[in-house]
Amino acid sequence: MVIVFALVALLVLSALVAGNWFVWRRLFRDTTRGPGFVRRAGAVVMVGGWALMVGALVAERAGAPFLLQQMLGWPGFLWLALSLYLLLGVLAGEAVRPLLRRWVERRARAQEAVREPEPEPVPAGVTAATSPDLDADPTPAVTTDRSPAVTTDRSPAVTTDRSPAVTTDRSPAVTTEPSPAVTTDPSPAVTTDPSRPLATPTRRLFVSRVVAGAAATAAVGTVGYGTYGVLRGPKVKRVTVPLAKLPRAAHGYRIAVVSDIHLGPVLGRGFAQKVVDTINGTQPDLIAVVGDLVDGSVKDLGPAAAPLAQLRARHGTFFVTGNHEYFSGAEQWVEEVRRLGMRPLENARTELPHFDVAGVNDVAGEDEGQGPDFAKALGDRDTARACVLLAHQPVQIHDAVDHGVDLQLSGHTHGGQLWPGNFMAELANPTVAGLERYGDTQLYVSRGAGAWGPPTRVGAPSDITVVELASRQA
Repeated sequence: MVIVFALVALLVLSALVAGNWFVWRRLFRDTTRGPGFVRRAGAVVMVGGWALMVGALVAERAGAPFLLQQMLGWPGFLWLALSLYLLLGVLAGEAVRPLLRRWVERRARAQEAVREPEPEPVPAGVTAATSPDLDADPTPAVTTDRSPAVTTDRSPAVTTDRSPAVTTDRSPAVTTEPSPAVTTDPSPAVTTDPSRPLATPTRRLFVSRVVAGAAATAAVGTVGYGTYGVLRGPKVKRVTVPLAKLPRAAHGYRIAVVSDIHLGPVLGRGFAQKVVDTINGTQPDLIAVVGDLVDGSVKDLGPAAAPLAQLRARHGTFFVTGNHEYFSGAEQWVEEVRRLGMRPLENARTELPHFDVAGVNDVAGEDEGQGPDFAKALGDRDTARACVLLAHQPVQIHDAVDHGVDLQLSGHTHGGQLWPGNFMAELANPTVAGLERYGDTQLYVSRGAGAWGPPTRVGAPSDITVVELASRQA
């Protein structure tokens, strides 16, 4: 088992190194003429970004001073998101690169064809063998000797008779002055020859810079917009869920579902206040906080979680643990949320006027002997009553089906958070986001209100969901 884990870790590390080298090559090496400051700066940025990211993870897990966690968290976690989209950008650029190169070469040929000079007409009676060089400048005899016999009279004696005066005269003007046709005027036969490689170093550099600039701009814009979407706060989503056992009197009952707030070094008290204001604005009958409330200790994050005491609902606020609570001290946080006015459901159930609400611990608690216990939470209930279960992870749906639960409310997946992470989330969860049915049990999965790691979401907007229960009797 250890060997398998080591091999997987080695493969992951190799893939990370190869991917980052490829990004550095496309963004910095291929866009410069040679070694220099830009290439060195690019290497420093990429290595430094990953060092900050690893430092942020280690500091959070090790309980480093909270100020240090904050200093490492913002740049480190943002680099994680940025590096992902830089890689995707340069990979997409590989498809665009050959098309752009061909366009540049065609444009260069067209411009050179326009600049090509027209050949001078050949005088009548002069053969190609004896005619002046049409592509070159006038002969040295013309440029140095201004005699009328040469410049104005095209007599056969000049054009056909190789007299000593013409063929043997080695005047300095002729022998020492190079012909302009050779030294200064490029021949059209050379510039328009299709066999000549037009992808010169200058043109390759131009193509590389355009592709790299587009990839970097797209990556920065994507991460920037995704971060703005998180920091402005979650939006309200509304879903109607019909329950067969729900009495007519409970028709329209509203449950505000919030998960994965992830208060921590990045998302703090101000973000918690936005979540509270958004939930209270929906005027729910009940609030369900389904795990991953925090990433840190009560000592560090108690002030950040303080606004949660302002949550208001007719039948109160209920809480169940998520996997991150067990990274942060679950027992301490259970006591803290109780102090803030929430009601923790640790494998427990409460009977409301028209249905039961139950909650189970997260599966991560099994390592501490505090895992989910469905029998304890649901074993002795009246199965004629509708039951709503709070369980952090969607994978707990199968136990919920076995125990006759009508509706399970979950989070955990973040909807993938960073596209294409949703495809990976689909491999590990029966439902990534939204409402689905499993036998007689319905499962609703929220994308969550916050974000873990990078405070960024792409393709998976944050939400607080108002689940409105509908009675089929109505």
